[in-house]
Amino acid sequence: MAFTAMNASSTGLSALSTSLEVIANNLANTNTDGFKSTRVNFQDLLYMEERQPGIENDIGDISPTGLYVGVGTRVSGTQTDFAQGSSVYTGGPLDVTINGNGFFMVEVEDTWTDGLAYTRAGNFSLNAERELVMANLNGRRIVPSIVVPYDVPESAIVITDDGQVQISRGAEFEEIGQLELAYFANNAGLQPIGENLYVETIASGEVSAGIPSQSGLGNLIQFHLEASNVNPVTELVSLIETQRAFEMNSQALKTADEMLQNVTNLRRF
Repeated sequence: MAFTAMNASSTGLSALSTSLEVIANNLANTNTDGFKSTRVNFQDLLYMEERQPGIENDIGDISPTGLYVGVGTRVSGTQTDFAQGSSVYTGGPLDVTINGNGFFMVEVEDTWTDGLAYTRAGNFSLNAERELVMANLNGRRIVPSIVVPYDVPESAIVITDDGQVQISRGAEFEEIGQLELAYFANNAGLQPIGENLYVETIASGEVSAGIPSQSGLGNLIQFHLEASNVNPVTELVSLIETQRAFEMNSQALKTADEMLQNVTNLRRF
């Protein structure tokens, strides 16, 4: 019946609307440091069974196919692509890229798991207490805490590939802290909460921490930032495909409505 076609088309419009929202968010964050793009996964809905396959008729012939009519689609979930973004040279001594696996750890509100969140964005700064923090709206503190002495300029800060934070005093270097990286069994299970931050979930598995360059973790590169891994060309192609699919589902919905009108008009004759 045309009612089924209308329902299937409406589910398609709803799912494609969600896909459009995800694509728009990816494009909006093309220049967001450490941002990871997201894609939408679809799945079909239940089917109405009109006839089962394999039915035997009176002379022993077996039907090779059945008759099933689908009722539409839905968004089964969104999946984050944690592929490495390109490393961009900035020249900033507090800009750090993770080259490989791992996340920086920062303090957040206790409402989130253990009061910790995780990020790939390495654009850091110093707050009024000279603590190393994220250079964003809320200035989240890095974990473990690292404090730079007041008499040390930013240009004298050295961050090694294994995460040691040192300050140079003439020809000598003094270690003042150690950056650690967090890692998970399933990165795709992390929950994004904004600010380039993710929090642990049951799906991600429990957090583990280690020293950069060890235990399969990436190394750190000072004076660089990891760019967003959004591919604008791919997103624009997906945008066009979504638009065309939306138009086709709209046309199918309109056609089903016209067919119902024709059926209704038959009662007048």
